[in-house]
Amino acid sequence: MLYIGIDLGTSAVKLLLMDEEGSIKNIVSKEYPLFFPHPGWSEQHPEDWYEKSMEGIRELTEGYDRSKVAGISFGGQMHGLVALDDRDEVIRPAILWNDGRTGEETDYLNDVVGKDRLSQYTANIAFAGFTAPKILWMKKNEPENFARMAKIMLPKDYLAYRLSGSFCTDVSDASGMLLMDVKNRCWSREMMDLCGIKEEQLPRLYESYEIVGTLKKEVAGELGLSADVKVIAGAGDNAAAAVGTGTVGDGMCNISLGTSGTIFISSRKFGVDEHNALHSFAHADGNYHLMGCMLSAASCNKWWAEDILKTKDYAAEQEAIHALGENNVFYLPYLMGERSPHNDPKARAMFIGMSMDTTRADMTQAVLEGVAFGLRDSLEVARSLGVSIERTKICGGGAKSPLWKKIIANVMDMKVDVIESEEGPALGGAMLAAVGCGEYPDVETIAKKIVKVVDTVEPEPELVEKYEEKYSRFKKIYPTVKCLYR
Repeated sequence: MLYIGIDLGTSAVKLLLMDEEGSIKNIVSKEYPLFFPHPGWSEQHPEDWYEKSMEGIRELTEGYDRSKVAGISFGGQMHGLVALDDRDEVIRPAILWNDGRTGEETDYLNDVVGKDRLSQYTANIAFAGFTAPKILWMKKNEPENFARMAKIMLPKDYLAYRLSGSFCTDVSDASGMLLMDVKNRCWSREMMDLCGIKEEQLPRLYESYEIVGTLKKEVAGELGLSADVKVIAGAGDNAAAAVGTGTVGDGMCNISLGTSGTIFISSRKFGVDEHNALHSFAHADGNYHLMGCMLSAASCNKWWAEDILKTKDYAAEQEAIHALGENNVFYLPYLMGERSPHNDPKARAMFIGMSMDTTRADMTQAVLEGVAFGLRDSLEVARSLGVSIERTKICGGGAKSPLWKKIIANVMDMKVDVIESEEGPALGGAMLAAVGCGEYPDVETIAKKIVKVVDTVEPEPELVEKYEEKYSRFKKIYPTVKCLYR
């Protein structure tokens, strides 16, 4: 049998075809536009997601026996607000995860409603990118659109709805809406009341590996697939990537160096840190996870290389970097504000420590190290909870850099395991589809079968010590300069 995983990313949809043994048969990617109508705003048209996904599925399965496609599932960008009216028409462009317009609404939720109450209702506090603040923003600034809103969904769930007709979401993705009682895996009545919405406007909740429906006949006909193809709920992109890297069960860790950066720690037990610096979410394996998320990770390196240095040869830029742990230049990786652990949408990136002998390589090194230090901030929160992590998987575009992996290993003082097939949320989506179709009994079983570690980057004691001193300086910079962002 064949299984399709769809990773609905911020700049493109990535589609992956996998057989029952876990072998990847084909991969296709289709780009779509991203819009910034005002400074700090970030939007996309849901119809673009659907059209490019349909186009991608046809290309993905071309030359294969389409009658063997058994299931489709998803990993998708989280937190985005997709609003449909009672005729299933999209009311306005989707407001994305990295949109920063909801500062007032976030402050209202955290400071007026109160972080303690939010944590009690949802296990989390408000962040500018979450869905609930976006709903409040629409209620205040676009009341006519708010009044028309019949269905509220997340990006990947719009695809599931168009493909199957099922108004659904999964618990891992819904955890990032600030509308779900994460511990009990149900919608929060208190949060619905605060946002002025009703439960019928919210999708039905599923576990990530559960079947939500089958392909509509007209969709199946257009794709050349059977109408019996099962559509499985899927997961938020980070949870799906964790499945794809085998970060399931208890006490496993994954670092993602994508557009955003995350440190993801799986757990069988529900837990919340005292200051809600980390997200406490449901996991795609039926359990829970803690996650620290920084809004700009590999995107920092992309910005520095392509927009500033005007090059796409990342490897060449890194060849001149040799003196790890000895750089006097620091970089704060806050191009789009920051989420974990600072929760400051007004924060911005900066270099500090340059002198007349600072080189281009020093600046590039500072960018790589700054992202690693930012992820270390979240790891320190997890460690404060008594979580002991000695090794981590790694994924995302930034993980293709041997130098960056070495920096991560030594800044974190953790072994970094490199896996054979690093295809992130798309692979996780295909694996969830296989579980949903009964090919495997559960997520942990398929992860043990498919995910293989092929290399490990070991921390070096001397370098760990150097980076410990550098990190002690880095973590003082944001508290010192944050007043300048106001």
